[in-house]
Amino acid sequence: MNKLIVIPARGGSKGIPKKNIYPLNGKPLLSYTLEMITKACLKDVDVVVSTDAEDIRRVALNNKNVFVIDRPTALASDKASTEDTLIHAIDIMQKKTGKKYEAVITLQPTSPLRKAETLEAFINEYEKVALKYDALVSFSEDRTDFWVLDAGGEFERLYPDAPRRRQERKPLYRENSAYYITNVNALFETHSVLGKKAGGFIISETEGIDINEFIDLKVAEAILND
Repeated sequence: MNKLIVIPARGGSKGIPKKNIYPLNGKPLLSYTLEMITKACLKDVDVVVSTDAEDIRRVALNNKNVFVIDRPTALASDKASTEDTLIHAIDIMQKKTGKKYEAVITLQPTSPLRKAETLEAFINEYEKVALKYDALVSFSEDRTDFWVLDAGGEFERLYPDAPRRRQERKPLYRENSAYYITNVNALFETHSVLGKKAGGFIISETEGIDINEFIDLKVAEAILND
């Protein structure tokens, strides 16, 4: 099964300037993902960084066996969808390599604490369930007691019958954006990384940390230095 890892890394960012290459422990954020991929034992996998920024391109090209493609301006705004970026990358890479990709793996640069062995296990799991699911998505367990606002502006518990003690609650599972793998035909048909039916893959809370704000950088830095 030919697979393509796509790392979407546009230059713009509202929360953290140049977030995708912002220094974390003195290393560009993107480098953590690229180095993790290098450590993994992967078969029939190509890796491409899709970017509109020259400084991101330079960081990506410091790594071996990584393709870099130019992302069109129309796909580089904060309103552009990840799916459009994936489809563009697949089209370009199939022309470049002459390969037909059957699955696309989305790895955002904003999950710097992923592990190579988890990526290997994630891909292996997808290959086992590929006939059942269009996609596999990573989740983190969450036992938070969530509340919502009702139509009248009043707070109410999302699950009012759930135990008050955290340890006694059934866990919820939060999509953490760390790992996605999607059947390419399903992606083109549904325009969704989830396809028509997605399965779940649970990872640790640490690996699921997603960098969106400066506080997330502080947390990741503390874990790396522990």
